Amino acid sequence: MAKGPVLIEIDAEDRTGPNVADAPPVPDEDLALPQGQAMQVAAGIAARKPSRLVRWFWSLAVALIGAVASIAAWDFLTGLVLRNPILGWGVTALTGAFLLVLVAICLREFAALGRLGRLDGLRRAADTALEAEDLTAARAVTDRLLALYKGREDTRWGRGRFEELQRDQMDASSLLVLADSEILGPLDVAAAREVEAAARQVATVTALVPLALADVAAALTANLRMIRRIAEVYGGRSGFLGGWRLTRAVMAHLVATGAVAVGDDLLEPVLGGSILGKLSRRFGEGLVNGALTARVGVAAMEVCRPLPFATGKKPKVRDIIKRSLGGLFSTSKS
Repeated sequence: MAKGPVLIEIDAEDRTGPNVADAPPVPDEDLALPQGQAMQVAAGIAARKPSRLVRWFWSLAVALIGAVASIAAWDFLTGLVLRNPILGWGVTALTGAFLLVLVAICLREFAALGRLGRLDGLRRAADTALEAEDLTAARAVTDRLLALYKGREDTRWGRGRFEELQRDQMDASSLLVLADSEILGPLDVAAAREVEAAARQVATVTALVPLALADVAAALTANLRMIRRIAEVYGGRSGFLGGWRLTRAVMAHLVATGAVAVGDDLLEPVLGGSILGKLSRRFGEGLVNGALTARVGVAAMEVCRPLPFATGKKPKVRDIIKRSLGGLFSTSKS
């Protein structure tokens, strides 16, 4: 038996075989940049407008179910009164109380829609006054604005300050800019805090919850709550129908303009593009969903505000992202 190393001769034909260096790299799906899938799906659900056939179906279904339930309730109550008058009238009183509460809920929903319409009407009147440089129309807008926030403690100092300085304004733009800064300034800060809290919540939930549809439900719920609270900050306390209608308007605007998408500089204030690709897929998705929530929140502020943002006063999405997600990133990185 030979001792020492064994040499194996390689023929020339073997040397011409495939080279390992020439093989294509193995694709790594984890290196793909996250796209905020949960927020994009949630925005699509909120912005989707049902077809006319579907609307007719649900309208007729609600009408039919309401008619059947009303007839069945009437037959039940009349039969119960005939069989046992005391018990029948007691159940009738309970039914009447339930109907009164239902009417009160409907009236509250209509009032909420009216408040949202008042904010929208103020914003349109302000736009018209600014375009025409009509000082009289601008004063009428500010009078309506003062009446809207009369009695609110968080605007008391700003309203007093505006009433002192409004006589010195000689044109429509300066008068509305003064109203914007003095009256709506504190409300903008409060609304921005709501956006930051919602962005942080969406980023955390979608980064930690591994379920496929749970992140979509969390993103949609958080955005609905955020938009409703922003409306409440600006005086448009919306009910269920008003909040859903407002959410659809905001999401439809964002989807139409392509804003519910990941931009190259969306997370640059927090991450930088090169770092984002090195993060875990789930954590990156959470950050992108939070950043898209911040973008939705700024759009909701524009929709809910009774006055358009003055030049240079609109909050920047980048700043909100930095304040809301910067701490999450730093903590996770450490």
